[in-house]
Amino acid sequence: MNPTTNSLGTVRLPEIAAEADRSGTLNNVFAIAGVVIKEMYRRKDFYVLFVLTALITLLMGSVTFFNQENIVRYLKEICLFLIWGASLVITITTAARQIPAEREQRTLFPLLAKPVTRNQLVIGKFLGCWLASGISLLLFYLFFGAVAGAKEHEWPVLNYFQAAVLHWFMLGIVCALTMLGSVVFDAPSSTNTIMLIVSVGILLIGRHLNKVALKLEEPAQTIVYAIYFALPHLELFDVRDLIVHNWALIPWHIWAAGLAYAVVYSAIFLALACLAFRRKAIN
Repeated sequence: MNPTTNSLGTVRLPEIAAEADRSGTLNNVFAIAGVVIKEMYRRKDFYVLFVLTALITLLMGSVTFFNQENIVRYLKEICLFLIWGASLVITITTAARQIPAEREQRTLFPLLAKPVTRNQLVIGKFLGCWLASGISLLLFYLFFGAVAGAKEHEWPVLNYFQAAVLHWFMLGIVCALTMLGSVVFDAPSSTNTIMLIVSVGILLIGRHLNKVALKLEEPAQTIVYAIYFALPHLELFDVRDLIVHNWALIPWHIWAAGLAYAVVYSAIFLALACLAFRRKAIN
């Protein structure tokens, strides 16, 4: 039998070509992601923020003028706050510089001259930033678990797992949104500032926009409601209180729904980033 035909005699060359294209796409995406991860851990951003988080947490843990229960909760709250702040800074600054850095160093042209499409470049950069933020987040939560366990003498591993994965998927939304911003805004400094303001603003006031809308007149009320429902509600992933106060596990179906919510918004922002980059002149 001809090697290009199957048992029914139909030609398999298109299938072989499609499989080769899929394999090449995945190889390109993962190769770009690997470079991003290596680049991140060559820089000092993560190490500085991790050391600051550890020092401040250990310093706060040495305070002894509260009773033991309050000390543990106070320490956990401080540590988680620092972890959230550090993870946002790491994710945003890493994602914001990817595309602009390739343009400034003039490595974007030879990269795209190879069999790498613009979509593969954006997706690979996103994947690398998201995985790198996940690795740094894992180290942060391991440190948090060690500090909290040393004080409480118990390790609610499943609670920490739920919180860490929700946190990581939330960073996926932020990373995809920042990739979009890095394509729209040329300067990484502008992208960093805008994305930090947007992310912190959503976390702090996003949940209250519907209450604000109730006090407004039309058409402002409709506009604010539209913004409220269109925004990715990052505060849904903030389950620090569950960890601080040792509450019960989140029901697994609700936890999975939260991850699906994050995947949908990440995919939307990533698709918009790919579309914007395809239409952007890179000369």
